[in-house]
Amino acid sequence: MNIKSLCFIPLFLTWITITAQSTIQTEVLVVGGSASGIAAGIQSARMGVRTIIAEPTTWVGGMITAAGVSAFDGNHNMPSGIFGEFRTNLYKVYGGANKVATGWVSNTQFEPHIGDSIFKSMAAAETRLKILYQLQFQQVIQKNGVIIGARFINKMDGKMISIKAKQVIDATELGDLLANAGVGYDLGMEASAVTGEDVLVSESNNIVQDITYIAILKDYGLGKDCTIVKPVGYDPAEFDGACTDYYFNKRLPKPSVDATKMLNYGRLPNNKYMINWPGNGNDIYLNIVEMSKADREKELLKAKQQTLRFVYFIQHQLGFKNLGFANDEYPTEDRFPLIPYHRESRRAKGLVRFNIKHISTPFNTEQPLYRTGIAVGDYPVDHHHKKNTLAPQHLGFYPIPSFNIPLGALIPKYAKGLILAEKNISVSNIVNGTTRLQAIALLIGEAAGTLAALAVQQKTDAASVPVRKVQSALLKSNAYLMPYFDTPLTHPHFAAVQRIGATGILKGQGIPHHWANKTLFNPDSLVLSEMLEKSVFPFIGNYAIRDKKYFYQRDAVALLQQFIIVYPSILVGLKWNSTSENSLMELLQVLWPQWKIGEYDVLKPLTRLQLAVILDSVVNPFSLMDVDHSGNFILRISK
Repeated sequence: MNIKSLCFIPLFLTWITITAQSTIQTEVLVVGGSASGIAAGIQSARMGVRTIIAEPTTWVGGMITAAGVSAFDGNHNMPSGIFGEFRTNLYKVYGGANKVATGWVSNTQFEPHIGDSIFKSMAAAETRLKILYQLQFQQVIQKNGVIIGARFINKMDGKMISIKAKQVIDATELGDLLANAGVGYDLGMEASAVTGEDVLVSESNNIVQDITYIAILKDYGLGKDCTIVKPVGYDPAEFDGACTDYYFNKRLPKPSVDATKMLNYGRLPNNKYMINWPGNGNDIYLNIVEMSKADREKELLKAKQQTLRFVYFIQHQLGFKNLGFANDEYPTEDRFPLIPYHRESRRAKGLVRFNIKHISTPFNTEQPLYRTGIAVGDYPVDHHHKKNTLAPQHLGFYPIPSFNIPLGALIPKYAKGLILAEKNISVSNIVNGTTRLQAIALLIGEAAGTLAALAVQQKTDAASVPVRKVQSALLKSNAYLMPYFDTPLTHPHFAAVQRIGATGILKGQGIPHHWANKTLFNPDSLVLSEMLEKSVFPFIGNYAIRDKKYFYQRDAVALLQQFIIVYPSILVGLKWNSTSENSLMELLQVLWPQWKIGEYDVLKPLTRLQLAVILDSVVNPFSLMDVDHSGNFILRISK
């Protein structure tokens, strides 16, 4: 993608069509052009549904762009769906993956305005999508207890505008819509006794994570002095211990990086720096979620002052006078981002509550939520609480395997017409420490847009859309359902592994692994007979395999026979007229070379990949039984 070819939507053209009317009708309304919001709008429109995104600023992408967190945390090895598409477009703009691996906090870093341009270009390609800028959310519109739209203030002329829709998505940064609608939610930390999570939080409280007003600095060259006016209340001791170049108070933890490495943490292309430093840097504790918009703006001035003091510290105390606020990023007078970086929001009470046990032991929990997965992540649990001494200080980078987020976390428990996105989904406070991150937010939005479009097309509410319908649509969009590291999107049998993984017939192996956690499918490992007997029980009942440790290729025939006995319609789909052992053996001989899954030898034990491909291709268990939002099998779709 050439940056000169990126499309922008002139604001005046957008408003020509709506100033003459006070009410607009659409099918899907996305409130907030956040990371989730832009992904939801694009996906909904791609599925053929008329969609409007109502955004209070002139940018889309939320924390990724408008807030300046233009470095992806996690998911580098899982380029799922719209996240992967966006990253590919970044590679095209900058000239390859190595051109955006500029800092050490991330494999992918970029200038915020480039990200905004890419999102707008992707949106402009969708004829069923409109983005309406400068619309500040005011209140929801409800009818007979169903959310049917929202009212906004046009920030350019002060007029009220109503947008009505068949499905509404709350993609606001702080869950303002769901709160206004009276949807139940949580805010702050839950005690371990409340969630059942063993994370040593003794009492529930209202503490949220620190926020940050990012600064994007630019290197204006040696000899240039970009030092800002000394901020009111500046004291370099505030930043003692931010790096080894300024470390005097030995009671503070010893820093592990010098000033140059601290800056290179968020180095962006074209000699720019993302200043988002949690260790005695520009994080600040401000709990503004429940405040009015006016009161929030007053409090956020403190966050800007925090960052100004840190920038002055970098320029004056550390000597980087050549670094100044970038003059080619944000259309703001002070050159700050359009919005702050909120790490936490209201968390709605959903059909399910996703907690740390569902991540750490997904295949061994009371609710097998992994079967309902719609978005994946691999970043550790990362909580920012350094600026609030009352907050527990042990939650940073809690080790977990990679994981998937359940569909039910996007659906409020007691509200119809509303779908949740961004950081507003139903997760525990602990889990929010990883589900809040940029790539995951895009994928949550993509799933929300998928769910909304299907609900409109099926003329039903979101909770009634079958889980497998949502998952199938996401797979068609190159999205991951299961977080498998060793069978990536480029694998020839990616979709088969994803579908079989979501049934639980073949389960993965989670491995906490530093900054990029993993779950392995282990495609080349052999199938264990005892495991398989248990995992196929929900589909075909009791099934005994010959008394041996491994499951052989010739055993696959008997297994297929049992599936066909229970689901005779499988034969219709196969256009095959016999279930005899010889006939099915012949079928495998015909299909095996097409699958390209190794040597065909009935005397050899099957690998997990071979069994996944056989089952997916011949009987397709993913489509035989649907699951409810708790992950339990509820229906044999065909027999």
